[in-house]
Amino acid sequence: MRQLREVAYVDGVRTAFGRAGPDGIFWKTRADDMAVKVVRELLRRNPQLPPERIDDVVYAATAQVGDQGLTLGRDVALLAGLPKTVPGFAVDRMCAGALTATTAGAGEIVMGAADVVLVGGVEHMGHHPMGEDVDFNPRFVAERIVDDSAAVMGQTAENLHDAFPHLTREDADAFAVESQRKAARAWDDGVMDEIVVPMSVFTDDGWTVAARDQFLRPDTTMEALAGLRTPFRAGGRVTAGNSAGLTDGATAALIASEEAAAELGLEPKMRLVAFAYAGVEPELMGLGPVPATKRVLEQAELAMDDIGLFELNEPFAVQVLTWCDGVGVAPDDPRLNPYGGAIACGHPLAATGVRLMAQLAHGLRERPDVRYGLTALCIGLGMGAAVLWENLQNGG
Repeated sequence: MRQLREVAYVDGVRTAFGRAGPDGIFWKTRADDMAVKVVRELLRRNPQLPPERIDDVVYAATAQVGDQGLTLGRDVALLAGLPKTVPGFAVDRMCAGALTATTAGAGEIVMGAADVVLVGGVEHMGHHPMGEDVDFNPRFVAERIVDDSAAVMGQTAENLHDAFPHLTREDADAFAVESQRKAARAWDDGVMDEIVVPMSVFTDDGWTVAARDQFLRPDTTMEALAGLRTPFRAGGRVTAGNSAGLTDGATAALIASEEAAAELGLEPKMRLVAFAYAGVEPELMGLGPVPATKRVLEQAELAMDDIGLFELNEPFAVQVLTWCDGVGVAPDDPRLNPYGGAIACGHPLAATGVRLMAQLAHGLRERPDVRYGLTALCIGLGMGAAVLWENLQNGG
């Protein structure tokens, strides 16, 4: 009988995250070139890995058109100079793209179909605005399959405030201020120097280096956030200050069987324990990580108290607050997003999952006493994802 194999996370990197649009650092840079940059950096950082030993490249994008639309896994593999014998494919689960690329690649490894898989995601939201060229089936609204607010993420966040009125705008703003503070400290402490790959880019002012996230606002205050408008609803609670900005960025990670990692001299940082995806009401999209988290803990027969670190995406502060409510974690719990999150760095949709993984791996190295960590996020049209990891940097 075939024996299933363990899957290890070896390494992960990302570009700096830029503001989408003409003012963004990546405005004149192709999406697939951003992806190539992080893939090449992974190979540079892991020279003991012969490129021909990569068995598949799984790459995600939400907008699979234009410069991120040519079966990205294969496109990026060829452009990065991998041998033509290395195959690849693209996936789309919107915000969970890179996490889905990871679990898809993990399935190949578990079954023995692959030893080493390169995974990641890219989103150039400046070139491909959310929802552009999407033809929503009129039955969605006409037959009340989904509420018409489900297509606008900011409106789904306002819906969360409606559904949980005790989660106020002030609560959301306070969480946003803290996210900015933690992110600034992570940059100052050199955490991001190990994760973020500087990239030469061409701009209206000539060549420069994209090396720092453009949404960082370390001086953010409650007073400043209180004065921001609410673009999704008059008198609403969701603002640009307590949400992630529209972002350009790319990520990539190496995963491998534990046997292959040992053979090749790679240094695994985390072991994949379990993963889960869940569906919720599309107009309450942000609730998705709650059932996904509960499901993955049930698989592993663990409780929240067993998890020592959480990397949760922050598309909207209220979304994080609903997860905290749903799973019994305080918003100021030191286990939650110790290096800040998407409110401070941005959320390039399909790329974000690897950012969460890379930050978790770093956090687990800093906390050898912690055995388990969780990466989780919400997904458009009412879904959630959660992946549970075991720390291999503590002698485990």
